[in-house]
Amino acid sequence: MEWSLERVREMVAGGMQSMRDCESSAFGTAMCLLLLFVWYCYRVGREHSSSPLRGGYSTEPSRVGGAGGALMSTEGDGRAKGRPVSGVEEQNGFAYCQSTESFRCTKTGEGLNQKLYHSLQDYAKRYTWSGMGRVHKGVRDQGRYLTSRPTIQRPEVFFLPDLPSAPFFSRDAQKHDVELLERSFPALLAEFESIYHAPPARAGSSLPLGWKANSTPHGQWWTFYLLNQGTPLALNARRCPRAWRVLGQLRTFIANNVFGNACFSVLTPGALITEHYGPTNVRLRCHLGLRVPSSCELVVGGEPQCWSEGSCLLFDDSFLHRAFHEGGPGDGPRVVFMVDLWHPNVAAAERQALDYIFTPGR
Repeated sequence: MEWSLERVREMVAGGMQSMRDCESSAFGTAMCLLLLFVWYCYRVGREHSSSPLRGGYSTEPSRVGGAGGALMSTEGDGRAKGRPVSGVEEQNGFAYCQSTESFRCTKTGEGLNQKLYHSLQDYAKRYTWSGMGRVHKGVRDQGRYLTSRPTIQRPEVFFLPDLPSAPFFSRDAQKHDVELLERSFPALLAEFESIYHAPPARAGSSLPLGWKANSTPHGQWWTFYLLNQGTPLALNARRCPRAWRVLGQLRTFIANNVFGNACFSVLTPGALITEHYGPTNVRLRCHLGLRVPSSCELVVGGEPQCWSEGSCLLFDDSFLHRAFHEGGPGDGPRVVFMVDLWHPNVAAAERQALDYIFTPGR
C-alpha cells in the first residue's frame, strides 16, 4: 500500500484526537501507538533510498573508478581474434585501483576497519543496532578475518562471519530468481546478440559500443555492464530494456551497494581468467549460460563445473576461482549473463545495513 506524507499525518492527527477523546480507552492508546509506528516506518523508508532499478534508468554518467572502484573483475568477449584492445577508454576501469576513496584501494588494516566501523555506527544511530550482531562482529574483527582465512576462501574486502559456505550452491538457494532468469533466457540471448553485433565504438576499435576489455594472459575477455559495483550504466541499460526489466524483478539482486553487478560476459576460444578471489562472502554469483561451447569450465574452490545453455550456476566467488575456454576458433565465444545475488543466509536487517555501509560513493 502506498502512503503519502499527508495521509500519514492525517492518520496520526486522527489517532491523537482519538487519544484525547478517550484517554482511558485501551483501544485509543493502542491505535495511537500503532499510528506512531506507521509514521516511524514511513520516515525510515523515505530516508533509506530504494533500489535504482525501480525508478528506470539513472541519469548520472557511469562512475568508472569511483568510490566503489575495483571491487571485482568479471568477464569479456571474443571477436578481437587475439588482437590487443586499443584505447584506455575501452579498458574496464573497475579492474584497477583508480580512486583513493575505494574500499579496495584502502589497504587492509586500521584504515579500512575504522572506515567500516564509522559507517556501521552512523547506520545504527540513524536506524537500529537490532540484528547487527554478525555485522558488528565482522566489522570489529575484519582485519583478522581477511588475513587469517584459509587460502581456499579469502574475500578481499569484507567477510561476514558465521555464514554457511561452499564453492557451489544448489539452485534452490535462490529458487525464485534462478527460475526467473532461466525463463528469460530467450530474451536475454536476443539482447546479447543485438549488442554483440553492434558496430565498433570507434574507428580502428575491435570492441562494439558499450563493451569493456579485461586483462587476461590468453585470449579475450569482454564485459557489457548494466550495473557495475552498484552503479547503473544508463546508456547500456537503455540498449537492453528486457534485461533491465528482469533485474528489477529479481528478489535478491544486490542493486544498492558496491558488491552488486550485472553484465553480459564473453570469453573467446583460448581465453583464461586466472585464479582470484571475489570481494565478499555475502553474495552468490549467478551465471546464466547463453552460449556454451564444449571445453569451457569454471573451477571454484578446486571443484570444476561446466555451464549449460539456459541454466544457472550459483557459486561463492570469495573462494579461489578461475575460468577458461579451451575450444578452437570455430567454437565461438562462451557467453553468460552474470548477476550478483544475496547469500540466502544474510538476513534482511543485515542486507539493509550492508547497503548503507557499502553504498557507492561512501
